[in-house]
Amino acid sequence: MLTTDKTVFLLVDVQGKLAHSMHAKENLFKNLKKLVKGMRVLEVPILWAEQNPMGLGPTVPEIAELLPDVQPLPKHSFSCYKNKEIRQALEALNRPNVLVAGIETHVCVYQTVRDLSTARYDVQIVADAVSSRTSENKQIGLEKCRNTGAQITSVETALFELLEKAEGDRFKKILDVIK
Repeated sequence: MLTTDKTVFLLVDVQGKLAHSMHAKENLFKNLKKLVKGMRVLEVPILWAEQNPMGLGPTVPEIAELLPDVQPLPKHSFSCYKNKEIRQALEALNRPNVLVAGIETHVCVYQTVRDLSTARYDVQIVADAVSSRTSENKQIGLEKCRNTGAQITSVETALFELLEKAEGDRFKKILDVIK
């Protein structure tokens, strides 16, 4: 179960032209923005990965602008977990639950989920906040993630699971985020 004290959010490679070539990109960006805003409201730490930023470019502005106090961590391995700096940042947080979103589902997201699951993290992949260039590759990636033992979730499911109760200031702020 996701809880605010045991979860970290990992944002994977939502960069440049590649991000704009994703299947259903408008929905992807909308859901990623909700997810990032929700993590901020709930004070869940965010790790932000960028695949070869010199080649692919930076994270798309509509996502990057939501993270002014977080630095992207560059990588060249498809799996975030195989990057020493990202792995050390994750280990330093000492949180067993990792919520994963980003692109591409069948490549970097899948390989990250696979390696996190192998390292015994409890992983949830946000199905409506991941994508690939084709819907078929997204579905293949989700299936492969599920086969690693990861759970499939959605933006709203994850946010409400982290929230736990329908009361207070955080609840009101999350309602504003999902509208």
